[in-house]
Amino acid sequence: MNTLFHYDPDDPYPESDGLPMAENTEQYEWLVKIKENLEILFAEREDVCVAGNLFWYPVPDRRIAGPVAPDVMVVFGRPKGKRGTYRQWEEADIPPQVVFEILSPANSRVEMTDKQRFYDAYGVEEYYVYDPDGNVLDIWQRRGPRLERMTHLNGWISPRLGVRFALTNQTLLLEYPDGRPFLNSVQLARQADTARAQAAAEQHRAEIERQRAESEWQRAETERQRAETERQRAESEWQRAETERQRADMERARAERLAARLRALGIDPNAAL
Repeated sequence: MNTLFHYDPDDPYPESDGLPMAENTEQYEWLVKIKENLEILFAEREDVCVAGNLFWYPVPDRRIAGPVAPDVMVVFGRPKGKRGTYRQWEEADIPPQVVFEILSPANSRVEMTDKQRFYDAYGVEEYYVYDPDGNVLDIWQRRGPRLERMTHLNGWISPRLGVRFALTNQTLLLEYPDGRPFLNSVQLARQADTARAQAAAEQHRAEIERQRAESEWQRAETERQRAETERQRAESEWQRAETERQRADMERARAERLAARLRALGIDPNAAL
């Protein structure tokens, strides 16, 4: 993307150069795909800022440097939030550490050379350039004071992002640190729909299990109540039998006392019967 435009003292830090964000649909799709997936990757980290097509001003004086608007940039150590531009001196002087550029036919060799020099001069640690038409990936990594072009790219893993890059014969593949592929907006939406459907199915299954457990509990409770009723009936039977036993004991004791009195009177109780 061409970011060269005239300096205006009344608006020293404009947010746009009036040019389109992307030159064609493929460039735009790659830009959005990389940005959205990086935002997902770092969604739980408040100290990582991911931006797309945002003008980066490295120093206050525009006549010295910039700006450049990377297609996608990642800044570690800066909070998320709305920005019209990235003014480095207002951001703890932290430059974007990772930058992506997606080429289109309109990008000239001179423009990309100027961008590479800019990123080299102002502290970018990792610079990725992908040409969708030619399916070519260039990777630059800071080694010491300078960005150096990497040559061993098969299965490259970004030191900063943990993202894996791989070129097939047809396209560039990017993977999360856990191996999941970067997906475009439609694929992400379908994945979300699938996840919601799976969650709904799991919820339905859990509800069925809950109802089954509830039914089992009610059955067990009915059995418990029946057993309690049986226990109480048995307890009543035992108490009735115990009452009968005690009554019989009382009758026997009374008969023995009567027999003793008869014997005391010289009467044989058995004969008396």
